[in-house]
Amino acid sequence: MEDIDVIAVLQDPVRRRLYEYVAAQGREVGRNEAAEAAGVARTLAAHHLEKLTEAGLLDSGSRRLTGRSGPGAGRPAKVYTRARAERSVSLPARDYRTAAELLAEAAEEAGLDAGLRAAARRRGEALRGPAPACGGLEEVMEVLAGRGYEPRLEAERVVRMRNCPFHAVAESFPPLVCGMNLALLEGLIGTDGPVRARMDARPGECCVVVEPSKNNED
Repeated sequence: MEDIDVIAVLQDPVRRRLYEYVAAQGREVGRNEAAEAAGVARTLAAHHLEKLTEAGLLDSGSRRLTGRSGPGAGRPAKVYTRARAERSVSLPARDYRTAAELLAEAAEEAGLDAGLRAAARRRGEALRGPAPACGGLEEVMEVLAGRGYEPRLEAERVVRMRNCPFHAVAESFPPLVCGMNLALLEGLIGTDGPVRARMDARPGECCVVVEPSKNNED
């Protein structure tokens, strides 16, 4: 299925609400939960969730939602998560990913890591403008969400992001792109406030986390 056809699947308002809900959770979501969140019947939710899976926007599996196993635990239920494949539409067609990968390859071969990080930090500062450094993790989450990240606040007062806007290139050039991402976020949230960005890579997530500065812990 072409990307433009995949994105057209989201034109249906119920289907779009279901997709947005599942995508926002960052975990497996069952049909009952998705139906309740979208305000529709379970059978209708199941129909649309399957259409989203067929289009490659969601991945599906099955597990026992009760957390129990063995006799009497019940049948496994269908669950859904956002698919990791990226979709984009450009008319006429453009190939920015290839350009980005070529530039990253050239920068890596030329040893331009430090220069790229410096440029990324300046860009982050320019995006922040005259605003002071972020004053707390809640403000950080608003700023990150506005730049296309999907932040979540974990129990240990650390902001992690379920996605990386540079994922496609980061897969091929992780040290270069992750270093650029860290520097960009340092410029965006500031380095002289009560929060700091640092590298803490996890599979399938952004390589950077934001936490209280050591000298300004809550």
